[in-house]
Amino acid sequence: MSTIPTLVLMSKRPKLHQGKQRLAKEIGANAALVVAKSLFYCALEDAANWPGKVVVAISHKTDVLWAETLLKTILPDTQVLYQGEGNLGQRINHIDTSLRTAGHQALAFIGTDCPMLNMKFYHHLPAKLAKSDVLLAKAEDGGVVMMASNKAWPDLSSLPWSSENLANTLALCCQDECYSVTYHESNYDIDKLVDLARLKHDLLADERLARKTLSSQVFNCSHLFKMNQ
Repeated sequence: MSTIPTLVLMSKRPKLHQGKQRLAKEIGANAALVVAKSLFYCALEDAANWPGKVVVAISHKTDVLWAETLLKTILPDTQVLYQGEGNLGQRINHIDTSLRTAGHQALAFIGTDCPMLNMKFYHHLPAKLAKSDVLLAKAEDGGVVMMASNKAWPDLSSLPWSSENLANTLALCCQDECYSVTYHESNYDIDKLVDLARLKHDLLADERLARKTLSSQVFNCSHLFKMNQ
C-alpha cells in the first residue's frame, strides 16, 4: 500500500499588489486580487479533500496568524508554517527540512496557480511517488505544478525559478544526487490573461464548488477589467 505523502501548499495571502503581478499588469490590480483569492480557495479545496496530512506554508511571517485563524474553521487539522527567508528554492528547503525533522517522510509541494489539478491527479499521486524518489508534474511553461519527494530535497537555491528551464533543471539537480525521477501529468499555471481565457473554457464542466466560483469570476472578468482601466 502506498504511503500518502504530506501535502504542502506553498502560498501567499491574497493581497492587493502581492502575488499575480504579471496578471495584474494585464487586467489591473483589483481584478488580479479577485482571481488570486479564488485560486487560493481552489487550492484549499484540494487540501480539504487530501486523504493525508496537510501543511500550509505562508510566505510572510505576519500572515501566519491570519492563516491559522482562517484554517481553524475550514481545515482544522492543518499545520501552518512560515516559509522562511530567501528565494523559493531556499524556502522549500527550509520547509522540507523542518517537516522531515518533525517526522514527515514523503512530501508533495503544490502552489495556488493550477486550479486544473483534479481528483484523478491527486488520487494517482501516492502510487506514482512510491515508484521513485522524486515525482514531478511539469507546467506547460517549463516550470512545475507539483514536486514530490520521498527524500530530502537537494539544495534548490540556485535553480532558475520562474523560468522555462525550471522543470528540467530541477530533475537534473535531483539526478545529480542519484535520486530517481519520474513524472506525473503536466498542466498549466494561471499567470497571464491568455491563461484565464483558456481556464474559462476548461472549467465549464468542473463541479467543484471553488472552481465554480472561480469560473463565475473569470466569466465576469470583462467587467473587472473595465473597472481597472
